[in-house]
Amino acid sequence: MESENPSFDKSFRNEVKMLTEIRHWNILRLYGFRLHKRNMFLVYEYMEGGSLSFVLANDGEAFKLNWSKRVNIIKGIASALAYMHHDCTPAMIHRDITSSNILLNSKLEAFLSDFGTARFLHPDSSNQTLLVATYGYIAPELAYTFRVIEKCDVYSFGVVALEIMMGKHPEDFISTLSKPSTQMLRDVLDSRLPLPFFRRDAQDVVLVVTLALACLRSSCKARPSMQQIAQELLVSKPLVYLPFNDVSI
Repeated sequence: MESENPSFDKSFRNEVKMLTEIRHWNILRLYGFRLHKRNMFLVYEYMEGGSLSFVLANDGEAFKLNWSKRVNIIKGIASALAYMHHDCTPAMIHRDITSSNILLNSKLEAFLSDFGTARFLHPDSSNQTLLVATYGYIAPELAYTFRVIEKCDVYSFGVVALEIMMGKHPEDFISTLSKPSTQMLRDVLDSRLPLPFFRRDAQDVVLVVTLALACLRSSCKARPSMQQIAQELLVSKPLVYLPFNDVSI
């Protein structure tokens, strides 16, 4: 039984602790829980849209996510992580940012979920940890330092942001970043959608991809903070002419 599994029990208790101590619009709301020797369950706010990973994998559902909706999803995730990293005392890290752990409501707005492996960062601790994140989203330094910091979440956010823009996990694309090559942005974006037509959409897509690439820098110190990312995404910028077909990576 799950209730008798020590690792499941620890994850369950951790999720309850974390979600009862934080409040943010883009973090899934916990309404209640039951903890008993025979069974345990959590009661969450219902998310009609399902998981982001499911939506992106389904052609019909993915088509409903136009560029502006995708950018808004990324803004929501960035806002939630900026709150956790910079507005919580001590700072909280999620440790498992993936498209499966992002849920969508009926308006296709994003909510961060699954806090079973989340933890607070204590300044008087080494913050070393077991490797618990999902393969394909793990910051490279975790493989050899086992020290978890906010920039590990930043890396995972960058992977998810690219996944949203590309419509699939960017593993192959990320593997080419260390090689001297030039790719056109139009060839990387999700081909199930027409290229951004409106100037605002085009400008936002370029900004998101630029920020995502900054999050994937091999040096964790060179990555921006989630606060910087959230501010860049939320600040309204004057529209400029953007020859989208000529934008390269």
